[in-house]
Amino acid sequence: MAETARGVGYAELATLKLLAVEGALDGEQKVSCADLADELDASNQTASRRLQRLEEAGLVERDIVSDGQLVAITGAGEQRLQREYADYRRIFEGASGVDLTGVVTSGMGEGRHYITLPGYMEQFIDKLGYEPFAGTLNVDLVGESVRRRARLGAVEPVTIEGWEDDERTYGPAYCYPASVVGGDGEYEPAHVIAPERTHHGEDQLEIIAPEKLREVLALADGDEVTIHVEE
Repeated sequence: MAETARGVGYAELATLKLLAVEGALDGEQKVSCADLADELDASNQTASRRLQRLEEAGLVERDIVSDGQLVAITGAGEQRLQREYADYRRIFEGASGVDLTGVVTSGMGEGRHYITLPGYMEQFIDKLGYEPFAGTLNVDLVGESVRRRARLGAVEPVTIEGWEDDERTYGPAYCYPASVVGGDGEYEPAHVIAPERTHHGEDQLEIIAPEKLREVLALADGDEVTIHVEE
């Protein structure tokens, strides 16, 4: 398999995994190139070069100090590790998915506007196989699900292409096949929608479906739901 963007290949991913084992997913960790080289069975220069490539690719952040460097894995780095993890799960466990738990919350009404724009709606119907209800179910993720969301990076989304009209350009969005469990039962088909341009944080999800999920599942603000995203 070819190397990933900006020189990140298997050797760099092995380094990224080692940094994660040492705790760099949870915050800055003190790293010396000499110690890292020993762990990798490589030269100091090789260890330094791998760290530099990881930083250039945006997978780690580094802060050079007098006796070494402080290294932390970024969100993009965690997503890359999650993709590797998902690949091994498929090898040894078969197809699976990602379960995300959160509570229903009121949105700002932006979803209703964007979903109904013709440039998006035509693609929803063509690519998802249904006309979405004009609005999204907004969910604030809780607990471990905030971190688990990164596993979506291992799932192949349905891409809704960006487009433009006479007034502005609209960015693409990525739709992940899902089912929603909560309230009065389970609902599918649905999709977690992740616009490339969004005001939402990593702890928030927007979900679209052919029907108003609040009504069909009898959901209210504060109700807990689980979203199962298919791989």
